[in-house]
Amino acid sequence: MSDPEGQVLAEEGLYIGEATNNVAEYRAVLLGLELARSLGASSVEVVNDSELVARQIGGQYKVKNPGLRPLWQEAMTALREFDSWSVQNVPRALNARADELVNEALDRAAG
Repeated sequence: MSDPEGQVLAEEGLYIGEATNNVAEYRAVLLGLELARSLGASSVEVVNDSELVARQIGGQYKVKNPGLRPLWQEAMTALREFDSWSVQNVPRALNARADELVNEALDRAAG
């Protein structure tokens, strides 16, 4: 999580066990929103490298997968707690730190 100037305010990786990439992306969004709330943010911009998740949250895609629907609903509920929010999809290459955090969480879980 970073401020509008790009200064990192908080980072966290969480092991969630075996899951699809889309489930992992939603879990990451939810973790980021929880961190933003804990830091007192009133506005958030969700930046992730999953086009599907970004477009589902942004309303361009319907959530057809029944396994993703509860995660989408949880994300939408969490987003409504902020005064304003936006979502942006970026190429994976521009989201390298997120991949590093995932790998660190996997390494911790593996012992």
